[in-house]
Amino acid sequence: MRSRPLRASVSDEVPGRPPQRGLAHALHVSRNAKVGALAGVGLAVGAYAFRVLELFGPFAGTREYPVLGPEGWFAVLAFVLASATALLVTAVLTLVSAYRLLKEV
Repeated sequence: MRSRPLRASVSDEVPGRPPQRGLAHALHVSRNAKVGALAGVGLAVGAYAFRVLELFGPFAGTREYPVLGPEGWFAVLAFVLASATALLVTAVLTLVSAYRLLKEV
């Protein structure tokens, strides 16, 4: 039985450059994303609870919230707040990691 020739593996990496995976690992991007997501969700849940559960009492002025009602609209706003906060915290932590890595070199 004749063996098949080995196929060259296809990679997205550019020859002569360090692998991109190494950079993300060195900057701790996955850890920073987890911390950012946790911070974003925590802030959004806190803001949603204070607004919808009226922990500081009822808010002045009333409005009509079509289709979703106030809880639905504030849930959408909480999602936006969580996403933006997660991205901001992840970016800041990654920049701090890059700065520390540059200081070591």
